[in-house]
Amino acid sequence: MSVPLRSSCRLTGNEPLTILPLTSEMEEAAVKAHYKVCDRLKLEKKQRRMCRRDPGVAETLMEAISMSALECQYQFRFERWNCTLEGRYRASLLKRGFKETAFLYAISSAGLTHAMAKACSAGRMERCTCDEAPDLENREAWQWGGCGDNLKYSNKFVKEFLGRKPNKDLRARVDFHNNLVGMKVIKAGVETTCKCHGVSGSCTVRTCWRQLSPFHEIGKQLKQKYETSLKVGSTTNEATGEGDISPPKKSIPGHSDQIPRTTDLVYIDDSPSFCLMSRYSPGTSGRKCYKDKNCDSICCGRGHNTQSRVVTRPCQCQVRWCCYVECKQCTQREEVYTCKD
Repeated sequence: MSVPLRSSCRLTGNEPLTILPLTSEMEEAAVKAHYKVCDRLKLEKKQRRMCRRDPGVAETLMEAISMSALECQYQFRFERWNCTLEGRYRASLLKRGFKETAFLYAISSAGLTHAMAKACSAGRMERCTCDEAPDLENREAWQWGGCGDNLKYSNKFVKEFLGRKPNKDLRARVDFHNNLVGMKVIKAGVETTCKCHGVSGSCTVRTCWRQLSPFHEIGKQLKQKYETSLKVGSTTNEATGEGDISPPKKSIPGHSDQIPRTTDLVYIDDSPSFCLMSRYSPGTSGRKCYKDKNCDSICCGRGHNTQSRVVTRPCQCQVRWCCYVECKQCTQREEVYTCKD
């Protein structure tokens, strides 16, 4: 479809796409498409309003959801619960305060924080741009350059998007706490990257910018926090009258009475086994496992089936100039292990 251009426009072919004139019809269509994405995400009223006010938010939300789900599935790929979120499983999990739910809240808030900071630095947002890093040390020796990930704006946006800290409801306070844990892991992983400039490789001037850790590293750290998560109960702060998260009132065998820190994942309900099909997971029947690694755990004592099959894969690959990879095809027999019903 051709785009009508104003007669005064003289284009060289090298202009960025953003300067091409849009008709009012095109602008209206873009806004409608953006609003539709926001509506499809089933957000709360305030969240939908925040989504609609910047065209880049909807795309960033979609990216964060996808990135968080994929990372969750990767981190739990060897576990009984492998982060299956299709259909009713996700809704049922989110209604309970399991340690798996704690991980979902943390990885989701971390995903949104990460995606928003990256979207700012990539120029996809109207309300933010690169990080300006006002607190770098030795400012006279640094020349601020590059385009840092804007964690300051991202944190502010995500805190507003997720809402204020609840006072009384324990489950809401636990969810809020776990959201903050995800954001704190992002903040702790920020690194300053520098490049030297000068004659003959000297470093008379350094160009520096701040970067977030790869999201895979964030997922790894949150999985470690999941492994050491704490079961909690509720107490009332006598000074403020507000509810606090605390160890359960009754000592539970196998559970620590440790007071949770702000960096700990917390939960209130003991998790099911995830061995059999339920409202929370499809169970592990038919799941692929690895004989010497996790078959005993994943198959829940039911044993596993062994199938032998012949597979063909590329092998002995070499890079050829220019510009392709040449491989031979190697055939081998492998065994596949799956949990019994």
